[in-house]
Amino acid sequence: MKLSFSTNAFVNLSVFDAVETIAGIGYEGVELLADIPHLYADSVTVSDLDNLKRILDRTGVSVANINANTAIGFYGRQFWEPLFEPSLANPAPALRQWRIGYSKKCIDLAEALGAPCVSLTSGRPVPGSSPDESLRFLQESLQTLLGYAEDKSIRIGIEYEPGLLVERYEELAALIETLGSPYLGANLDLGHSHVLGEDVESVIAGLSLRIFHVHIEDIRGRKHYHLVPGTGEMDFVALFDALARHGYDGFATVELYTYPHRAEAAAREALHYLESLPPFQSRGAAWG
Repeated sequence: MKLSFSTNAFVNLSVFDAVETIAGIGYEGVELLADIPHLYADSVTVSDLDNLKRILDRTGVSVANINANTAIGFYGRQFWEPLFEPSLANPAPALRQWRIGYSKKCIDLAEALGAPCVSLTSGRPVPGSSPDESLRFLQESLQTLLGYAEDKSIRIGIEYEPGLLVERYEELAALIETLGSPYLGANLDLGHSHVLGEDVESVIAGLSLRIFHVHIEDIRGRKHYHLVPGTGEMDFVALFDALARHGYDGFATVELYTYPHRAEAAAREALHYLESLPPFQSRGAAWG
């Protein structure tokens, strides 16, 4: 297993400076935010991608995931709260089609930058559309996307989260089973599972090889607020052990979008703590 950090904490920097900073701290991977102010797919240029490729090649950092969960750029300005709409389950056909098209562009970004997967969410339930209807829209949208993803050999990881249409393990597992594509799996945020009170061991065992990418953060009091690992109540040793036992050997990406005011310090604190844990101790010693 390898450690990565998400650029969505570094919204006060360009994506280029964010990757440089994350690499300099010592992370092996980086998750790229496919939204403003980083890689908003509707405005990314060939020059941007070429510049980013040069930085990735020079630093040796791998792209762990393209994070296409949010769509703040759709509205043309920053918000305090991450925005998931328009989503793949939006009841308005034009908005749903926008999100399908945008997601395809994010799959193209993943292919161009060597990322194995793209993460998406179901979006929130929208007033006026029943959960059953929204789920049908989501399934139809994903069926379209999965054909495109398969052609590009890019996997789609759905991230469940409290308050979303797909908000818990059982709902994601049912969605994966219904669609039956090997290119559909989980972007598993272990903090979300903790907030929901799930048996995380059972979640990891149930999803198993369908876990395409992992988000980590600490949680305190089951409040959905991302904390620096080591400052909350989550048992990361047990979590990493469960992931390893069930075959996960990809990136664990620290996601601390809650720390834009001190992103670099939070990233350093997180790496220092994680490298003190058994799965990463030898790596921390090697870095000195």
